[in-house]
Amino acid sequence: MNVEYVTINKMAELTGYTENAIRSKINRGDWLEDKVWKRAPDRRILISVKGFYRWVEGGGADDE
Repeated sequence: MNVEYVTINKMAELTGYTENAIRSKINRGDWLEDKVWKRAPDRRILISVKGFYRWVEGGGADDE
């Protein structure tokens, strides 16, 4: 099963970043909404796995 979005908790497990580090990247604007993360209809933050990979590879959070 390919998963496009994961919770902050799961992203922390997958990447080694702490949940606080992930939240800080979101709050500082290092990871942009609709590029690296989204809010689900229930307002929960979900992280885009593809968006994260683009960020890691130096494409920046706003590159497509």
